[in-house]
Amino acid sequence: MRHDFQTLADMFIYAVDKYAARPAFGLVDSGIRYRYAEAGEAARSLSRLLSNFGVSKNDKVAILSQNMPNWGVAFFATVAFGRIAVPMLTELSENEITNILVHSDAKALFVSRRLYEKVPAHILSRMHIVIATDDLSILQAHDDAYTCDGEIASPLPDDLACVIYTSGTTGAAKGVMLSHRNFCANILAAWHAQHAHRRDVFLSILPLAHTYEMSIGMLYPFSVGALVYYLNRPPTPSILVPSLRKIRPSLMLSVPLVIEKIYRSGIVPIIEKSRFLTLLQKCSPWLLCRLVGLRLRKTFGGRLKFFGIGGAKLDEEVERFLKRSGFPYAIGYGLTETAPLICNASPGKTFVGTTGVAAHGVSIRLENVNPATGEGEIVVRGDNVMRGYYKDYKRTQTVLSADGWLRTGDLACMDKRGRYAVKGRIGSVIIGPSGENIYPEEIESVLNTLQDISESLVVERDGQLVALVHFNDNVLDWNYENEDRFVEDLERRKQDILDFVNAHVNRNSRIRKVEVEKRPFAKTATLKIKRFLYKEKKG
Repeated sequence: MRHDFQTLADMFIYAVDKYAARPAFGLVDSGIRYRYAEAGEAARSLSRLLSNFGVSKNDKVAILSQNMPNWGVAFFATVAFGRIAVPMLTELSENEITNILVHSDAKALFVSRRLYEKVPAHILSRMHIVIATDDLSILQAHDDAYTCDGEIASPLPDDLACVIYTSGTTGAAKGVMLSHRNFCANILAAWHAQHAHRRDVFLSILPLAHTYEMSIGMLYPFSVGALVYYLNRPPTPSILVPSLRKIRPSLMLSVPLVIEKIYRSGIVPIIEKSRFLTLLQKCSPWLLCRLVGLRLRKTFGGRLKFFGIGGAKLDEEVERFLKRSGFPYAIGYGLTETAPLICNASPGKTFVGTTGVAAHGVSIRLENVNPATGEGEIVVRGDNVMRGYYKDYKRTQTVLSADGWLRTGDLACMDKRGRYAVKGRIGSVIIGPSGENIYPEEIESVLNTLQDISESLVVERDGQLVALVHFNDNVLDWNYENEDRFVEDLERRKQDILDFVNAHVNRNSRIRKVEVEKRPFAKTATLKIKRFLYKEKKG
């Protein structure tokens, strides 16, 4: 079992040969789709097809598709032969798809039939070839592009493997250039964080177009010969729970929102409705957590050994429950710009409120540290750090120093054991009237403990803190929003929220107003709310 790969091409060649007869990719509802040797041959065949249509080394190949086995095959057909992948999120608008395909200079496109109509005709006409990820058939091709002169090459470690466009939570789209070295460094860091083996089974529920799932949920298991299952439908509870019981994953990745919803909608109500469990919670909370934890592990199939949580900060109340219950959760922190791993804490090594220690091979320091709080900006260096932003040297210079240190834009403090606690984005920190830092994420964690609240966001308007909340579906009936009884009930709920939060936060973090959002907040790929959309009051 090797972990010293220098390029994804090295890893691909090794894996398809070493694990040739083992299952590689599958669909939950239809079983194994590819064994390693079959995935390798499918990728080579696709690469030849791309070459036939003049798509050569260093050319960009976009992938716009929901998760499926052919996503990985398309990816390897691109990067293992010297081309550059441009993964795209499925929820992108038509305008965003257009901008990315034009800006990236993509020459070919892998697209699922479900998303094909989202790509404008004039953009499709720019492509040498368009291939359906559903069955790898040709959807569209240019006769003029059929030259059979596309060249492939064995990539070098610092050659680009991907350009990944991300808007994060700040709104400004940027193309992150990630090299083969970046991804291979993450494979090695993932191995040091949690050993996976060829008999392990992964369940993929996060978008493959995001580096978190791509690196740790696809490339890492491929490097060790493990099996990855995909869902062919969104991972709603009614789909996810039967799937967990069917394939019984040993490892999977998630974001805080998923496990927080499971806790608040599936665990807390059970405890509150049971007189015995309510009594046990008062008399022996540790025993209660263990009992509920056993049920939770059974829900996940019974053999889960690693449940990675990343992409955003995990609510501390939920984390305390997971810790006491013995649930095998792990915490990670990273960025698209670091492909993505920066910090990690494996199961059994987590500490509530922190995101763990520096990942293998990653150097971290805090800059501009506030001596009163010990908080500073996380700055990192290592083989995981991106080459820069595509066609954007000026923006690259603002975050990446000449000697390779990357400014993350995140504030954190470090304890005596080297564990980092991320406080929030520098851009989202609110400066109080006396110059103190107010972290909206901390207030939101209090808001989210309220049973009726599905999600929340705290913003500053006119020097005051405003809490935006979205209720659970069964709380309000908006069909009656113009009736007096509805308005009275809404105002009462808002006042109750205001009173509760202000009784549980410090003086500087008290909110002055509560606003209710009818619809769920717009989110990024890792289900973080896009804060920039809500800073101004909507008319």
